[in-house]
Order: sequence, then C-alpha cells, then structure tokens
Amino acid sequence: MYVDLISRGFRRNQRVIVAQADGLSNEDSLRQSGYNTNCFNWVLGHIVAGRDEILELLGGSPVLAKPAAERYRRESDPITAAGPGVVTLSDLLVALGETEVRIEAALTGADEAFMTAEVPSVAGRTATRADQLMFRYFHDTYHTGQTDVIRQLSGKSDKVI
Repeated sequence: MYVDLISRGFRRNQRVIVAQADGLSNEDSLRQSGYNTNCFNWVLGHIVAGRDEILELLGGSPVLAKPAAERYRRESDPITAAGPGVVTLSDLLVALGETEVRIEAALTGADEAFMTAEVPSVAGRTATRADQLMFRYFHDTYHTGQTDVIRQLSGKSDKVI
C-alpha cells in the first residue's frame, strides 16, 4: 500500500512541476533571482538527477547521462546561462516525465522484502530501501515546492496553483 502512495506522490509532484513550467521559456528558466537561490532550470535538473538516484536505488537505470546529472548535483555551480552541460527546459521536462514512468514501473514490482532490504547509505551506514526512498521523496517534494517561488522570480506574476 505505501508503494502506491509514494508512486502517486511522485505523479503529483510531476503535475505541479509541469504546471509551474508552463509558459516559461528556456531563457526564463535560466534567470537568476538575485537572492541566494538557483534558477528554475537548475532546480528541475536537480529533481531529475535526484529521481535518477531513486531509479538506481530501485534497480533501474538513470535517464540523464552522468555528465548532465553532475551539472545538477548538490553544491554544483549556479546556472546563469545556456552552455555546456546545461540541459534545456524542454529536455528536462521530457526527462522528468520519463523518470516518473520508470519510478512507477519499478515501484509496481517492489515487494516488501525488496523495500525492507538494507542497502548502503551515507558514511558507511545502511538503511532500508524504503527509508531511503521516503527521504528521497521528501527531497523531491521539497524542491517541487520551490518551483512556485522560482517561477515568480523568473519573471512571471501569476498564480498557478
């Protein structure tokens, strides 16, 4: 049952992100806010890269190539313009859709033994796959919430949700 709830949560996050991206140009997605935040493009790429880690946790393969994913990892340099390693907004949205399809498929086949198995975590520790998945779902939701504010900082003045 919890696997179905998590799967629906990822679908919900995807719908929110797609709604927040609607009407943004690639240039809009690269605009910096002037505050200590990153642009819409980086946040979306970071979500996709995070979902790729979820896919690997669930035994699947990532959507983004490793070099592209590295551009969007935690602590990476801010994205201020199109350039090497920066994925376009439209390509990130396609990748997001693909991650959702793959995560849902992986979760559909996940049984209790698979989800409760101990897997490597941080600092040499282990955690159950379910624990790690829940943290990564929180991370996905956290950044999904940022898209609302970052949309406005990208130059829009509207209310999407």
